[in-house]
Amino acid sequence: MKEDQWFMQLAIEEAKKAEAAGEVPIGAVIVKDNEVIASGFNLRETSQLASSHAEFIAIERANEHVGSWRLEDCSLYVTLEPCPMCAGAILQSRIPRVVYGAKDPKAGCAGSLYQLLNDDRFNHKAEVVPGLMEETCGEMLSQFFRKLRAKKKKNPSTNN
Repeated sequence: MKEDQWFMQLAIEEAKKAEAAGEVPIGAVIVKDNEVIASGFNLRETSQLASSHAEFIAIERANEHVGSWRLEDCSLYVTLEPCPMCAGAILQSRIPRVVYGAKDPKAGCAGSLYQLLNDDRFNHKAEVVPGLMEETCGEMLSQFFRKLRAKKKKNPSTNN
Protein backbone atom coordinates (compact mmCIF):
# COMPACT_ATOMS: atom_id res chain seq x y z
CA MET A 1 0.00 0.00 0.00
CA LYS A 2 1.42 3.36 -1.02
CA GLU A 3 0.05 5.07 2.11
CA ASP A 4 1.75 2.49 4.30
CA GLN A 5 5.13 3.32 2.77
CA TRP A 6 4.52 7.05 3.23
CA PHE A 7 3.66 6.63 6.91
CA MET A 8 6.58 4.25 7.50
CA GLN A 9 8.89 6.84 5.97
CA LEU A 10 7.57 9.31 8.56
CA ALA A 11 8.34 6.76 11.30
CA ILE A 12 11.86 6.47 9.86
CA GLU A 13 12.20 10.26 10.13
CA GLU A 14 11.25 9.95 13.80
CA ALA A 15 13.91 7.25 14.23
CA LYS A 16 16.49 9.64 12.77
CA LYS A 17 15.55 12.17 15.47
CA ALA A 18 16.23 9.50 18.09
CA GLU A 19 19.62 8.76 16.60
CA ALA A 20 20.50 12.46 16.49
CA ALA A 21 19.73 12.56 20.23
CA GLY A 22 22.04 9.59 20.88
CA GLU A 23 19.12 7.19 21.28
CA VAL A 24 18.49 3.84 19.62
CA PRO A 25 16.90 4.86 16.29
CA ILE A 26 13.32 3.71 16.60
CA GLY A 27 10.41 5.87 15.52
CA ALA A 28 6.63 5.59 15.47
CA VAL A 29 3.64 7.41 14.06
CA ILE A 30 -0.06 6.93 14.72
CA VAL A 31 -2.49 7.60 11.90
CA LYS A 32 -6.23 8.22 12.03
CA ASP A 33 -8.32 8.94 8.93
CA ASN A 34 -5.14 9.03 6.81
CA GLU A 35 -3.63 11.78 8.96
CA VAL A 36 -0.76 11.57 11.45
CA ILE A 37 -2.17 12.43 14.87
CA ALA A 38 0.90 11.56 16.96
CA SER A 39 4.52 10.56 16.66
CA GLY A 40 7.36 9.57 18.91
CA PHE A 41 10.89 8.28 19.04
CA ASN A 42 12.96 6.48 21.62
CA LEU A 43 13.95 8.66 24.57
CA ARG A 44 14.95 6.03 27.11
CA GLU A 45 18.52 7.27 27.62
CA THR A 46 17.47 10.91 27.70
CA SER A 47 14.54 10.42 30.10
CA GLN A 48 16.01 7.47 32.02
CA LEU A 49 12.50 5.98 31.97
CA ALA A 50 12.05 2.39 30.85
CA SER A 51 8.70 3.29 29.25
CA SER A 52 10.16 5.90 26.89
CA HIS A 53 9.86 3.72 23.80
CA ALA A 54 8.75 5.28 20.52
CA GLU A 55 5.40 3.45 20.48
CA PHE A 56 4.62 4.27 24.10
CA ILE A 57 5.31 7.98 23.55
CA ALA A 58 3.24 8.05 20.35
CA ILE A 59 0.34 6.26 22.07
CA GLU A 60 0.32 8.77 24.95
CA ARG A 61 0.34 11.67 22.49
CA ALA A 62 -2.44 10.09 20.42
CA ASN A 63 -4.51 9.59 23.59
CA GLU A 64 -4.13 13.30 24.32
CA HIS A 65 -4.97 14.22 20.73
CA VAL A 66 -8.23 12.24 20.59
CA GLY A 67 -9.11 12.81 24.25
CA SER A 68 -9.51 9.10 24.94
CA TRP A 69 -7.45 6.07 25.88
CA ARG A 70 -9.17 4.20 23.03
CA LEU A 71 -7.43 4.46 19.66
CA GLU A 72 -9.85 2.16 17.85
CA ASP A 73 -9.71 3.89 14.46
CA CYS A 74 -5.94 4.22 14.28
CA SER A 75 -2.92 2.49 12.78
CA LEU A 76 0.54 2.42 14.34
CA TYR A 77 3.65 2.48 12.16
CA VAL A 78 6.90 1.64 13.91
CA THR A 79 10.39 0.94 12.60
CA LEU A 80 11.03 -2.05 14.90
CA GLU A 81 8.73 -4.87 15.94
CA PRO A 82 7.06 -3.98 19.27
CA CYS A 83 8.48 -5.38 22.51
CA PRO A 84 6.24 -6.96 25.22
CA MET A 85 5.62 -3.61 26.95
CA CYS A 86 4.67 -1.83 23.73
CA ALA A 87 2.57 -4.75 22.49
CA GLY A 88 0.66 -4.55 25.78
CA ALA A 89 0.15 -0.81 25.37
CA ILE A 90 -1.08 -1.39 21.80
CA LEU A 91 -3.63 -3.93 23.04
CA GLN A 92 -4.70 -1.73 25.95
CA SER A 93 -5.22 1.28 23.70
CA ARG A 94 -7.22 -0.84 21.21
CA ILE A 95 -5.10 0.01 18.16
CA PRO A 96 -6.47 -2.34 15.48
CA ARG A 97 -3.55 -2.27 13.02
CA VAL A 98 0.23 -2.32 13.49
CA VAL A 99 2.74 -1.99 10.66
CA TYR A 100 6.38 -2.52 11.53
CA GLY A 101 9.70 -2.50 9.70
CA ALA A 102 12.48 -4.66 11.14
CA LYS A 103 11.92 -7.84 13.11
CA ASP A 104 13.28 -7.96 16.67
CA PRO A 105 14.54 -11.50 17.31
CA LYS A 106 15.47 -10.63 20.92
CA ALA A 107 12.29 -8.89 22.12
CA GLY A 108 9.70 -8.91 19.33
CA CYS A 109 6.15 -9.69 20.38
CA ALA A 110 4.40 -9.32 17.04
CA GLY A 111 5.68 -12.58 15.62
CA SER A 112 9.39 -13.08 16.40
CA LEU A 113 9.33 -14.37 19.99
CA TYR A 114 5.64 -14.15 20.79
CA GLN A 115 2.47 -13.15 19.01
CA LEU A 116 0.82 -11.02 21.67
CA LEU A 117 -1.07 -8.86 19.20
CA ASN A 118 -3.03 -11.81 17.78
CA ASP A 119 -3.45 -13.97 20.86
CA ASP A 120 -7.08 -15.12 21.09
CA ARG A 121 -6.89 -15.15 24.87
CA PHE A 122 -6.89 -11.34 24.98
CA ASN A 123 -10.06 -9.34 24.54
CA HIS A 124 -8.49 -7.29 21.73
CA LYS A 125 -6.34 -8.20 18.75
CA ALA A 126 -4.49 -6.17 16.15
CA GLU A 127 -3.82 -6.89 12.51
CA VAL A 128 -0.04 -7.06 12.06
CA VAL A 129 1.71 -6.08 8.84
CA PRO A 130 5.37 -7.11 9.27
CA GLY A 131 8.47 -6.19 7.32
CA LEU A 132 7.48 -2.95 5.60
CA MET A 133 10.71 -1.26 4.50
CA GLU A 134 12.45 -3.89 6.62
CA GLU A 135 15.86 -3.45 5.02
CA THR A 136 15.92 0.32 5.58
CA CYS A 137 14.72 0.02 9.19
CA GLY A 138 17.07 -2.84 10.01
CA GLU A 139 20.10 -1.20 8.44
CA MET A 140 19.53 1.98 10.45
CA LEU A 141 19.64 -0.07 13.66
CA SER A 142 22.64 -2.15 12.53
CA GLN A 143 24.65 0.96 11.67
CA PHE A 144 23.78 2.56 15.00
CA PHE A 145 24.98 -0.44 17.01
CA ARG A 146 28.08 -0.85 14.81
CA LYS A 147 29.06 2.76 15.57
CA LEU A 148 28.30 2.29 19.26
CA ARG A 149 30.49 -0.83 19.50
CA ALA A 150 33.33 0.93 17.65
CA LYS A 151 33.06 3.90 20.01
CA LYS A 152 33.14 1.64 23.08
CA LYS A 153 36.11 -0.27 21.67
CA LYS A 154 38.00 3.01 21.21
CA ASN A 155 37.09 4.30 24.64
CA PRO A 156 36.48 1.38 27.05
CA SER A 157 35.73 3.77 29.92
CA THR A 158 32.30 4.44 28.32
CA ASN A 159 31.27 0.79 28.81
CA ASN A 160 28.58 0.24 31.40
